[in-house]
Amino acid sequence: MAAEDDGERLSGPERQRLLLETARQQGRVRVNAAAKSLSVTPETVRKDLAALQSDGLIQRVHGGGIPVETPVFEPGIAARTEWTAEKERIGRAALDEIPVGGVIFIEAGTTTAHFAELIPADLPVTVVTNSLPIAQQLATRSTAATVVILGGRVRSVTLGSVDALAIRNLQDLYVDVAFLGTNGLSLERGLTTPDIAEAETKRAALSCSNRRVLLADHSKVGRVSFCRYGELSDINLLLTDTGLSAQQAAELESAIGRVVRV
Repeated sequence: MAAEDDGERLSGPERQRLLLETARQQGRVRVNAAAKSLSVTPETVRKDLAALQSDGLIQRVHGGGIPVETPVFEPGIAARTEWTAEKERIGRAALDEIPVGGVIFIEAGTTTAHFAELIPADLPVTVVTNSLPIAQQLATRSTAATVVILGGRVRSVTLGSVDALAIRNLQDLYVDVAFLGTNGLSLERGLTTPDIAEAETKRAALSCSNRRVLLADHSKVGRVSFCRYGELSDINLLLTDTGLSAQQAAELESAIGRVVRV
């Protein structure tokens, strides 16, 4: 958080955004330090942290809060409502990467779900997915797409199929483009996710695709979760939003083939 920010002039949502960014970047936000940085009282910070906890974004701990993306906590799909406008822009940009008449894989996730909702109903494409919501949405809406859903155990957190059956299905398939999400990506640790079974399924998705497009809003950059499942060099294109600075994008391009901010 920038020291020059005057907390009294910031709205509650603006303060909460800064607190959340601090927690994600540093692994923890401390009440007294945040109050001093934002020029507000510790009680104001506590109320902001309580609001973030109600939204499923922060877990309160003594003296402050930690981001819910730590290894011990993963938000359910219904709780992932942040950065909606950014995710929609990312999803719209991803439409240009669909090979007409080709085969694509769409991974379970909120950003990828925004992308799937935007696929034109009359676009001829075969869609492989491990997401129950994405499969249902495309199968009932699209008039031209062929929808293939992977087997496996369905995780209640993501409503995506994982484990041996899903992995075996992916090993027997080959897709033109995989549209993927992630919980975290960093230059130091690569691609990470909180769940071991999810990590194994994601690794199989990377292996079965000719080209890999990562859909991730800027809040995922610099974040590290429990399990590493891939390297940044595994990704051909990162589609993100303008919340990611040009300098950060340039740093990521040293490892990723191409980074586009929308």
